[in-house]
Parts: sequence; C-alpha cells; structure tokens
Amino acid sequence: MEMQLAPVCAAIDVGSNTIHVVVARCLPDTLEILADELELVRIGASVTASGEISPEKCQAALTVLKDYRALAESLGALRILVVATEAIRQARNSEAFIAEVKAETGLDVLLISGTAEAALTFFGATYQAGRQEHLAVMDLGGGSMELVFALDMRITWRTSVPLGSGWLHDHYLADNPPSAGQIKTTKAFLKTYVRDMHLTKISSPLIVTGGSANSLLYLTQQAFYHSPENRSLSREDLVRCQALLSALQAEDVARLYNQPLARAQVLLAGALIISNVMRQLHLREVLVSPHGIREGVLLAYARAGENWLAEVEGTQQPQETFVQSAHKILLERLQTMMNWTREVIKHEDIEAVHRMRVASRRLRAALDAYQICCDPGLFNRVYRQVKDAANALGSARDADVMLQYLYEQLDCLDEDEQAGVRWLMTRLQAYRQQQQQHLDDFLRHFDAEKLERQLKDSVRERTGK
Repeated sequence: MEMQLAPVCAAIDVGSNTIHVVVARCLPDTLEILADELELVRIGASVTASGEISPEKCQAALTVLKDYRALAESLGALRILVVATEAIRQARNSEAFIAEVKAETGLDVLLISGTAEAALTFFGATYQAGRQEHLAVMDLGGGSMELVFALDMRITWRTSVPLGSGWLHDHYLADNPPSAGQIKTTKAFLKTYVRDMHLTKISSPLIVTGGSANSLLYLTQQAFYHSPENRSLSREDLVRCQALLSALQAEDVARLYNQPLARAQVLLAGALIISNVMRQLHLREVLVSPHGIREGVLLAYARAGENWLAEVEGTQQPQETFVQSAHKILLERLQTMMNWTREVIKHEDIEAVHRMRVASRRLRAALDAYQICCDPGLFNRVYRQVKDAANALGSARDADVMLQYLYEQLDCLDEDEQAGVRWLMTRLQAYRQQQQQHLDDFLRHFDAEKLERQLKDSVRERTGK
C-alpha cells in the first residue's frame, strides 16, 4: 500500500552516448519503476569532433526530451528531473544548449559535476544490492567513467575521469571494424591511463553500470548463450566479446546480436575499458547493474526533496578525506580488537575469544579496503601482526566450537559411543588449554601501542584523485 501511494517522479540523464529516462514511484530507499527508456543520440561525437554540440545533435536531443516529458506526464509524474553529464560539461556551447532545452521543452537541465555523478550512480546502482561491508561501483558512460569505493555503504573514495566508450571510439577506434593497429594503440593508451589512476587490488565486489556494461552482458547472452538470469561478466567473457567485436563490422554486430547500431559502434571501446580496470583491480568478475544515475537522482529527491542536489554535493565532498577516514576507521577497529585482551586472558567468558576474533576479522577487512593509501612496507608489517593475532584467536575458538558440538551430541549416543566421545573431548580440552596458553603468551607480548604507531605511519595519500 505504501508503494502505491508513493509519488511518481521522472529522471532524465543527458549523457555522451544516450539520453535515458526512468519514471518510478519513489520512496527514500526503494523505487517501483514504471518506465525505463533510452535513445542513442551520441551528443559526445559532435563535442569530440568540434568542441560543441552540433545543431543536428541538439535537434535530436530536443525531440527525445519532448517525447520523454510526454511519457513522464502520461504516467502521472509530479516532478521531472533532468541532469547532464560529461559531453555537456565539455561542450563550449553547453549554456546555449541548456537554454534551448528550457525554451523548447520547459525542462530545466542541471549540469552536475563528475563527483556528483559518481555519488548518484552509487546510490542508484546499489539500492537493490543489500547492505554490504565493502562495495565498489563503476559507471562507464560515453564520455566519462566514475569509480566509487564504499565501506558500510558509506562512500569513502570516488573519482570521475573523462574516459568513456564514445570518447575512446572516436579518438582511437574509428575504423569499422577497427584495425589491429588501432586496437594495439588503444590497449597501450588504456594500460597507461588506468595505471596512472593508482588503483590497487580490491577484495570487494565491483558493480558495473552504464550502457556498455549492460550491452556487453546482453551480447554474451546472444552470442555465447549465457543465461538471461546471469548478471556477471568475467574477464574471459570480455576477451571473447573483444574478439567478436574486432572481427565484425558494427552493422553485422547490430544485425546478428540485436544491438542498436550506435551502441555496436562503441561496444569494443567499452569492453577494453572495463577489461583494463578489472585487470588493475585484480578482479576476475564483475556484477552488472541495470540501474545507475537516474535511479540515484530519484532516490536523492525522495530523501531530500528540492534540496536533493545540495545534499548530493555534500555527499561528494565529505568533511574527511579518504586518508582521514582510513586513520579513523583503522584505529577504531584496532582499539575494538584490543579492548577484548583482558577478558580473553581472564578466561571467565568463553565468548570473549569469539568477539575478539570477530574484531580482528573486521580490522583485516578494513585493512584490505584501505590498502590503496598505505605504505606497502609498513602495511605488510601491520597486516602480518593482525593476521597472527587472528590465527591465534582462531585456533582457540575453533577448539571451543568443536567441544560445544561434541557436548551437544552426547545425549544422542549410546553408552559406548559416549565413552569414545568423552575420550575425544578430554584430548580436545587438553589441546584447547595449550591453545589458550599460546594465546595468552601471544597477547601478553603483543605490543598494541607499537602496532598503533605503525598503523598511523603506514597511512598516507597515494593518489591525487
């Protein structure tokens, strides 16, 4: 019932490749999507060629926007929110374009920053993902790419770079199909470009959104017979897509695999970008989301009303930097782990070992998340000490779990079997005492203050993004 009473709103994204609309019933944490349509206008192609939005692209955009306004109003939209991204940001005549859209359609276009785009994309791509401790989102558009890392669903680092599938195609892959020399040059460019972003291995899932990712996923279903329920792309999938897309003309890809021609033209560029980012992050697989900036706009509006963009701008420039966040969270989690030391050594609460072990795991997870801004040598020392503590706690805790399991089985056994299990429990209790002694010795010699100093010293800024 609450969803049925939710207000209907629309969000339109004027991007470098597409103009995309979503109409939905909107609540702060969920959407019921009523319409989801896009048109491949490729505004970015004219901006790349001349630095301006051409009259032809402007007219095509106006036609699409008029149709989308009519669609939104027919579905009862009370508010139509329009955002423009990289191609419009780069165009010399962006102000004139926005004014003409207003005059011809009555729609107000908001030209948003790249980092606001990153935050909105994160909101949209993750709203159905459930709460996860570590998460990363990549949005590959026609003219830009956004990357967002989050801890406990809170954005800790984000960037927007002017690298998109349309831009890469127009600059490096213009032949149809691209020549071997063009592909080789493109790969060399991407290797250098992505390496200079200073990305390192991540352990979190990466959700990829945008037209290229979703079209590549559809291509694997059409060409390689992957299940329609599958929402993941592996590096092997992308290698196969690259081979196919480099061998066929765009017209053949469009005809054989049910792709719009304008999308087929830029799809190889999209596959190469995603592959390079995955390689830099040491990922074998990514998840593909059909949702992105439009859903993010609708959720932001449902949460903050007319002040939604100001709220997002606040999100995109948090008071603490990524490094400051690393200092705070890592030290907090170290302190939480060490606070259980006295209870573990007292031997009065069997759950103390379990709680300290959980705290050590949470600290290691945070170390994985923030490794990107740590000095490698100091980080490895800290990580090794935390891992040693986790192993000592794990040996004791695992023995506790086995003893508890055996104790619970006693009532189900006959007398002879009970005798055997009690013998095993006696041996296991002796082993547990040995592990407790080892753990006590380890914790008494564990220099928490030194580890804290090393942790503070290890965190430093390693990217300028």
